[in-house]
Amino acid sequence: MPEIMIKGPKGQIEARYSNCKKKDSPVALILHPHPQYGGTMNNKVVYSLYKTFAAREFSTLRFNFRGVGRSHGVYAGGDGELFDAASALDWLQSNNPNFRSCWIAGFSFGAWIAMRLLMRYSKINRFVLIAPPVNLFDFTFLTPCPISGLVINGDKDDIVSADLVKKLVDKLSMQRDIKISHRVIKGANHFFDSQISNVTQTVNSYLDKNIREIST
Repeated sequence: MPEIMIKGPKGQIEARYSNCKKKDSPVALILHPHPQYGGTMNNKVVYSLYKTFAAREFSTLRFNFRGVGRSHGVYAGGDGELFDAASALDWLQSNNPNFRSCWIAGFSFGAWIAMRLLMRYSKINRFVLIAPPVNLFDFTFLTPCPISGLVINGDKDDIVSADLVKKLVDKLSMQRDIKISHRVIKGANHFFDSQISNVTQTVNSYLDKNIREIST
């Protein structure tokens, strides 16, 4: 997991990268929770996602948004963080020009940024959202949602309403040829304390069913 620095719109972006030696390996970008509430690329959910994708022979990248860790800049309300994510994705794809498919995953605030990013990049094939903060940020731009994906939340989440997540899933599922898989982890709070293994198992199960079906 070598440390790398990516050129971003406000200077350096601190990142960790796991490279798969297969030339046509799929790629995955992982986005962390809200920078102003302790979110970093070392968050346990983010790290778990990173390890899960890397173990499945993805070239995988996680990074700190501006103002976090050694990344330059300051929090910019979401728009700047979207530009950071775009820079990270450009780096990932340019360093893996023969990638077979591109996945993006985000936890909480990172899920919101992930969905904004995929609306701008046609070469993203699947998404994984963990506890998307539908009651805190606007997701109405997802009309229609261009790709299929997985949504995970906990039924004991006291930050993100489980009912509102279900409404988002129902809305996304109305799009023709788009399949949204939704998994609710029983007993899990917003941070999935003591439930990380269940998150990992759920993502691995989704990968089993989808990784061979898509290509760029």
